[in-house]
Amino acid sequence: MGKLNLDKVPVKTGSIYPAPYAAEMAGRSSLRLGVAGGLTQFGVNMVILSAGAKSSLRHWHLNEDEFVMITQGACTLVDDDGEHNMAAGDCAAFPASVENGHHFINNTDAEARFLVVGTKAPSETVYYSDLDLMVSIGGGKAEFTRKDGSGLPREDN
Repeated sequence: MGKLNLDKVPVKTGSIYPAPYAAEMAGRSSLRLGVAGGLTQFGVNMVILSAGAKSSLRHWHLNEDEFVMITQGACTLVDDDGEHNMAAGDCAAFPASVENGHHFINNTDAEARFLVVGTKAPSETVYYSDLDLMVSIGGGKAEFTRKDGSGLPREDN
C-alpha cells in the first residue's frame, strides 16, 4: 500500500458501547490507519481527544496486546496504579491478560492525539474495570454482557 494519505482516511466517531456508556465518548474520534493501509494482523489507530474527552471506559484485554504512544498534546493515563501524565513521545504498553484497567483522559484545553497499535485476535474479551461489564468480540460481532455473562439490565441497552 505504501504511504497513506491521511486526508483521505475517514474519521470514525461514536462508540460501540451500549447506552448510557456511549455518550461518555463525546469528543473522541479516530483514524483507522491499519484498515486504510490494508493491514490484517494488527490494528493501528490514531485516537484524537478533544479537551476534556476520554479514550474509552477503563478496560483490559484478555487476548490482545496494546501499545500507545502520545504524538500530540498531553493526556493522563489512568490505570490500576493511579494517574500518570503523558506528553508527546511518552509510551505505554498493556500486555494481553494483564488485569490493569486503563484509559486516557485529555485534561488540557488543547487537542491530544495518540497512536494505538494492537494485535487482532480471532476472538477477544474485554473487561471494564469500573463496571459490571464485558464485551465478547468475534465473527464481526460485539456482545456486551455483565462479567458473569448474563444480560445487561434493560436501561443499559
